[in-house]
Parts: sequence; C-alpha cells; structure tokens
Amino acid sequence: MTGPVDHVPERLAALATEQADPRYAGIDLSSVGELAVLMNEADGSVPQAVHAALPRIVPAIAAVTERMRAGGRLLYVGAGTAGRMGVLDASECPPTFGTPPELVRGVIAGGPDAMFTAQEGVEDDEDAGRAAIAAEGVGPADAVLGLAASGRTPFAVAAVAEARRRGALTVGLSCNRDTPLSAAAEHPIEVVVGPEVVAGSTRLKAGTAQKLVLNMFSTIVMVQLGKTYGNLMVDLKASNAKLRERAIRTVTTVTGVSRERAAAALESSGMHVKLAILRLERGLDDAEATERLVAAGGHLRAALEGER
Repeated sequence: MTGPVDHVPERLAALATEQADPRYAGIDLSSVGELAVLMNEADGSVPQAVHAALPRIVPAIAAVTERMRAGGRLLYVGAGTAGRMGVLDASECPPTFGTPPELVRGVIAGGPDAMFTAQEGVEDDEDAGRAAIAAEGVGPADAVLGLAASGRTPFAVAAVAEARRRGALTVGLSCNRDTPLSAAAEHPIEVVVGPEVVAGSTRLKAGTAQKLVLNMFSTIVMVQLGKTYGNLMVDLKASNAKLRERAIRTVTTVTGVSRERAAAALESSGMHVKLAILRLERGLDDAEATERLVAAGGHLRAALEGER
C-alpha cells in the first residue's frame, strides 16, 4: 500500500518520463522528413520495452483471467492520456468479443467529458480516485488496472489502493521504475520507455506502450475465456454491415458451407456466430447448441469436439 503521492520537484524531475533527451534538442530546426524518421525510430524502441516487462505482464494477465472466469469485471482507471487509453480499449471489447459493456470498463478522471477535453487538474484528486472505485461498486470479484505513465498520478494511485483495500485484484501499469502506483498494486508492471521526443509528452512512447499492454490484457483474457475460435471472432456483435460480413466469413471458414447457407444459419440464430456454426456442424437447434456451449464454458472448440 502507499500513502499520499508527493510532488517534490527534484523527484519529479528525476523521472525517466520527464527527462529531456539531447538527441531531440534540435527538433524545431528539423524538416518534416527528419522528424518523421526520429519519431519512427523512437517508437521502434517501445515493443522492446514491453518485451522486457513480460515477466510481470504474463502473471498479471493470468490473474485477471481467473477473476473474470469466475464472473468478475475488469476496470481500467487513469487520468489524461492514460485514462483515455483505458476507455478506448474497454470500448472495443463489446463489438469485438460480444461482452456486455459493464464487463470491461474504462474509468477516467473527470468523467466522460475528460475524453474530449483535457482536464489536467483532476488527476491530482485522490478523493476522486477513491470515490470512482466506490461508485463502481468494486469488490473482491473484480480486477482493477491503474494506468499512469509517471506512476505517481494521485487519482490512479488512490483508486488502485482503494480497490486493493476492497479485496479486488490490482495491477499498476507505469513507465518509470519503483513508482507509488507499483507500490499500491498487487501486480506492478513498469514499461520503461525513456525520455520522449517532446520532453514530458507521455502521449507519445509511454502512451504507445500502455496501448500495447492493454491490447495484450483484453485480447489474451478474451481468448482464454473462449471468445475466439483459433484467431476468428466468434463472439462478435454483427452490429453493422462490415461486422455482418465478417460473421458470414467466419461461419463459412469454420464450416466450409456456402455464403448463402452461412447467412441463413446466422439469421435463424439471431446473428450468433457460435450457434450458427453448431447448427451447421452438429445439426443442433439453438436450445441444444446453447446448452452445449454452456457445458463447454463458452468455448466453441470444446463444444464442437465434445461427445455427439
């Protein structure tokens, strides 16, 4: 656990995310082409930093998976760019994996308005961080992932500490070493990307690192929960023309039937990809297919390969 986050100038200035890299000291004199190369080279270092953090990332994802397999939720909590990364990743889960909106949620300091208009002052409000966790009704079944590039954002640190106090599984994702956020979380993850091209602008490499790690969390957890068949989206919500076509292609790929038969099976199954596949492959009606899926824990492969 941790106490209040201090803002001693010397300690803030020492953070890797606050350093000014001399390699970029003349960017205001550089051409567009030169700057593009510099930024591309800087971004290229981010995957390596994420790779170095995998020994901390992997057990955290496994722990979150177990909470969610038992019926818990995953909440991302942060302020500013970090908070927006959490909201972005959470908002993609329902259309991609067919999850209810409340299963994976992004909580940003300042509320929904902060998604579109920067509200920098709210990140310093520890009481708001604790209140956000209380408002979400976080409990022992849940997992809370706090995001802060600096690892010191009071809103995020307080939120994670409160979630841990309530018995939730807690993860802290930052881009500095030995941070208050790491101290507050059960699973600390520190992806150290170093100074930014524009000193202190953590929407750059740090933001990219956070997005890469969140991609891992949401995708790997959902794969483990049976939301894919191989690399195919079998729990997607066909809510627009593109996704409807993807659903049809998925059914044809798995079953080998014609596009017309796949579309018909989807229509009769309420655009439920797994049910359509089980209809075609196993000759089941929706009730039988649903029962088989439930017995298989939602995993289509297990449902298909089970006893006939």
